[in-house]
Amino acid sequence: MLSKESAHIVPDRGIEGDRYYEKLGTFSKKSQSYRAVTFIESEALEAAMRDYKIDIDAQETRRNVLTRGVSLNHWVGQRFEINGVQFEGTELCEPCAYLEKLIEKPGLRTALIHRGGLRAKVLTEGTIQVGDTLRAIADE
Repeated sequence: MLSKESAHIVPDRGIEGDRYYEKLGTFSKKSQSYRAVTFIESEALEAAMRDYKIDIDAQETRRNVLTRGVSLNHWVGQRFEINGVQFEGTELCEPCAYLEKLIEKPGLRTALIHRGGLRAKVLTEGTIQVGDTLRAIADE
């Protein structure tokens, strides 16, 4: 996992260069459009340390975008945008046993239950950057 300052986002594919964009991810055989990009709150990682004494950095979560100051659980079924790139939150990204085993952090699954992030469908193409703001798209 690599941290980047910006990422090019493509509808139905996700983040250019990502393992799922290239169809090389563990779960690539499943339909990916509804889960093209994943988000996680930095506050969730801080809570895992505070409440469970599990130190995990953003790259270890295997989520694509790290947020701050946004309650991602509220974005399921909602449309939002980041720097003009539009997304639709599709479902919570609950932690799985595979992740816990892969990064060898027992208890991680419990620590991130209901705060493991958000899966989203990409609606428009564009580039997002560190520091961009996530905001709701008004109903049209």
